[in-house]
Amino acid sequence: MAETEQEHLNRNLEQLLQEMRVVLPGVQVLFGFLLAVPFAQQFDRVTAFQRDVYFIALLLAALSIVLMLSLSIQHRILFHRAEKAYLVRNGNAFMIAGMTAVALAITLSLVLVADFLFGTVLAWVAGLMGFAAFALLWYAMPIARRRRPRPPAQT
Repeated sequence: MAETEQEHLNRNLEQLLQEMRVVLPGVQVLFGFLLAVPFAQQFDRVTAFQRDVYFIALLLAALSIVLMLSLSIQHRILFHRAEKAYLVRNGNAFMIAGMTAVALAITLSLVLVADFLFGTVLAWVAGLMGFAAFALLWYAMPIARRRRPRPPAQT
């Protein structure tokens, strides 16, 4: 039995909200960690590079929270306005952008910690490894799969 357009939109919106519920606690923990870093005892020893990397990571973590929570607040504001297609379309874009921001924040957090502990060379190695992992697993693999022809519908 095929689903109606409204059922399809309801299912897609629920999937987006569920994905947000799964991802957001991790992003909030990262953001909380980044907020606490300047108050650590050794933060006064960071270099200008480490300070800049930290601040960009903090901004990206905050941006990811803003983007991912956008769907919920827009859903509340547009409730009972027959805007589900708008919410699903924009919610999908916000989730992808938010996940991209969190991937970059995590990558920069790796760079920050590695630079603080081991120096610049290993910091760049850690950053490149993190970036490569996100690029491959979060983007390249699903994009390559998406470009393949769809299999015939199964009944």
